[in-house]
Amino acid sequence: MSILSAVIVPHPPIILPDVGKGEEKKIQKTIDAYREAACRIAALQPETVVVISPHSVMYADYFHISPGSHAKGDMKRFHAPACKLEAQYDTSFVQTLVKKAGIAHLPAGTLGERDSSLDHGTFIPLWFLNQEYTNYQLIRIGLSGLPLITHYQLGQCITETAEELNRKVVIIASGDLSHKLTLEGPYGFAPEGPQFDQEITDAMAKGDFEKFLTFDETFCDNAAVCGLPSFTMMAGALDGKHITSELLSYEGPFGVGYAVAVFSPGSTDETRRFGLQWLEKIHMQAREKQANEDIYVQLARLSVETYVKTGQKAETPAGLPKEMLSQQAGVFVSLKKYGKLRGCIGTIGPVTANIAEEILRNGVSACSEDPRFDPVQPEELEDLVYSVDVLEKPEQIDSIQALDPSQYGVIVTNGYRRGLLLPNLEGIDTAEKQIAIAKQKANIRPEETCILERFKVVRHL
Repeated sequence: MSILSAVIVPHPPIILPDVGKGEEKKIQKTIDAYREAACRIAALQPETVVVISPHSVMYADYFHISPGSHAKGDMKRFHAPACKLEAQYDTSFVQTLVKKAGIAHLPAGTLGERDSSLDHGTFIPLWFLNQEYTNYQLIRIGLSGLPLITHYQLGQCITETAEELNRKVVIIASGDLSHKLTLEGPYGFAPEGPQFDQEITDAMAKGDFEKFLTFDETFCDNAAVCGLPSFTMMAGALDGKHITSELLSYEGPFGVGYAVAVFSPGSTDETRRFGLQWLEKIHMQAREKQANEDIYVQLARLSVETYVKTGQKAETPAGLPKEMLSQQAGVFVSLKKYGKLRGCIGTIGPVTANIAEEILRNGVSACSEDPRFDPVQPEELEDLVYSVDVLEKPEQIDSIQALDPSQYGVIVTNGYRRGLLLPNLEGIDTAEKQIAIAKQKANIRPEETCILERFKVVRHL
């Protein structure tokens, strides 16, 4: 046995009668579709139900899988303490899934639980399911800040686990769509909101899981998307299978998009190996970029690859341009993997004899000393995309009006605390946001004053 079915459902607390107190009738289409999805799950009589929830324990670089033998939860947070339920965990499934994730070099496990109670992203789907069927054990998986493809790969591990244990499994991907559909809604309006909901529901209706992997991160942030990583992990569990898909409902009367969709896997379909196809495309793009890298980026790559493979620092190669050997400057080396930052370390001013040595030094630091990330592993090297920023001399400014995030980086200083943010970064489109992030990096509180400096860079890609 393996994955019998998968469903996408929303989790608005107001959908529960004890919380909504009549307001839930405004999303009756969603309620009806939820009940239909629950009936279909019940008909399959799964042994294990996997719930992927955006509101379970979440880490930036790690997938938390709930430990223990059982869990319980209630809607006390939403003023309905009498609305409660319990569930038993499938402990052998958890153990095997963690093992499978480790083999696949995916950071997933049961450590780091901060709250054992069932979150509302898990509670609400189970509340509907329990009206029809209760003879199951639960797996609860949280999301992470890792790329969508990594969520997809963990979904593949779910299927491998189900097959090894011969489990009858249903997956519930819990998640709302955009939170920015209307001006009247609690989160306001952004044009990306309705656009995202249209594109994602079209993909659900068609079973187009490739689309899940290709949404732009900034676009999704602007749309205030909740459930896409959940949906993508679910899609990974159905990798390589022919899919019958049904979009049962979609609506957004409260300014947040709610969709219910059901996916039934069939026979093997090699054309639907979307994870592999996506990776092949990314690898091809990385090879093309590598073929066109300038000497600054080539030197950063040499530094990182030498250190990751051997633990030794690379020597300065012969034949470098004169300016790299005769000039000094602060340098930042940035690494990205699958479009997300994988490491970035630099120097505001020079600390070595020349730019070449600065790049070699900061390349090692970027791949091994950035406190936000684990050290880069050898198997990651082919997926890395590099950039090198050579800083021009900073100049002090008197006003935020002198900043332009597309042209200038910013340095904020308060006493011994100092923070820097490079220019022309994705998603940083205002000077206010630029300063706020630089202050955060320097542990300067938002209300504290600081000295402002701006600088330009020469960016090498």
